[in-house]
Amino acid sequence: MRTALQHLKKDPVLAAIIRRTGPFTMEYREPVFETLVRSIVYQQLSGRVASVIFGRLRDALGGGPVTPEGILKLRPERMRRLGLSGQKTLYIRELAKHTKKGRVAFENLPELDDAGVVEHLTQVKGIGVWTAQMFLMFALRRPDVLPVADLGIRTAMQKAWNLSELPKPPEMERIAAAWRPWASVASWYLWRSLDSE
Repeated sequence: MRTALQHLKKDPVLAAIIRRTGPFTMEYREPVFETLVRSIVYQQLSGRVASVIFGRLRDALGGGPVTPEGILKLRPERMRRLGLSGQKTLYIRELAKHTKKGRVAFENLPELDDAGVVEHLTQVKGIGVWTAQMFLMFALRRPDVLPVADLGIRTAMQKAWNLSELPKPPEMERIAAAWRPWASVASWYLWRSLDSE
């Protein structure tokens, strides 16, 4: 991690964020089905609300691991009563079906490059590029992911670089060019910069 931080501190704006934020403490999850279900549950919700809903889902499955078989045994109406929207219920069930049929193979993901992982996961309805990128960063621990569609990253960049509006992907890529190959670490610091305010 020292190598990554030394590299990122060459960007003076990011260096100031790193100084204010402190040590890098990204929390990783296992690259398994449950982690991707969790990402779907957390889409567009506050962390606290999403955590409650995910806890209810896990309890409904007996408190053990969240598996494709377990999801498919739950009726969609029951999933809705747990607090999942109709869309998220559909997306989670689609992921369970794809995984059960072997169309999504979590055991193969570590061998794929980043673009290959995104392509593999986004074949499932409801899993977009952002969700796949979160999986790359937080489950597969890929060091060089820049989620250009993430509102938090865009907001942090706008504030830190004093931009008049939220940056669009080409501008974000231009700013982040100096961070390569450690864009995931830089992204984590950008998210934390919003927390510290």
